[in-house]
Amino acid sequence: MQVEEEVIERRSGIALWRQIADRMRREIGEGSLGSEGRMPPEMALAERFGVNRHTVRTAIAALVQEGVLRAEQGRGTFVEGRKRLAYPIRNRTRFSEGLAGQSRGLAADLLDHAVETAPVEVARALGLSSGSPVIRLETRSHADGRPVSRARSWFDAQRFSGMAEAFERTRSITASFRELGLDDYLRQSTNVTARHADSGDLQDLRLSPGAIVLVTIAINVDTDGCPVQYSETRFAADRIELHIPGAGMEAAD
Repeated sequence: MQVEEEVIERRSGIALWRQIADRMRREIGEGSLGSEGRMPPEMALAERFGVNRHTVRTAIAALVQEGVLRAEQGRGTFVEGRKRLAYPIRNRTRFSEGLAGQSRGLAADLLDHAVETAPVEVARALGLSSGSPVIRLETRSHADGRPVSRARSWFDAQRFSGMAEAFERTRSITASFRELGLDDYLRQSTNVTARHADSGDLQDLRLSPGAIVLVTIAINVDTDGCPVQYSETRFAADRIELHIPGAGMEAAD
């Protein structure tokens, strides 16, 4: 490694341990750190970054919390061998179908729900008039016991009355739609961005400060083209990657 690659900004306003955690997270993802499965000793990392062992230990603890590393007492710190899950973005994608074969256990839970007046952007996306009531669901999805995404979704409260109760029973948007009379739906549009995790991501996805999330803004429609769902989904970038099929396909998260 070149010396200039190891520089940690001490007056940047960003905690040293966070900068080190970000650097290690990135290099682990690239395969340039811990490529044989085992991390260098804390003392070696402290010397490399020019900090004390406590700072390195704090950075490692953050990555352990995220599931990037695994600490074994008396043996050292190891790179967690789980690969990112590949989640396809296409015109007909469902959580369980998209991750089928990649995870032994998929689950979802309902974090919060409410009936509210549609925000302007939501009303526009769902084709509703200003002031229309919508159902908001806050959900979280898990794979192999790890939270991989959290979503905020809105639905027309008149057409999909009972959506929250259906989701509590089924733990699935698709199954809930089916209970409420919608057997199929398609993705009309998906926008994807990346940003640093916010406080909700840190708590709900068990991330540490500095982690990156992939954010999709999506509109689902029924087979007649009528909007049925507007959602914002935030994926833990270290745990899942979004795959987009070839050109010409509509996208869905």
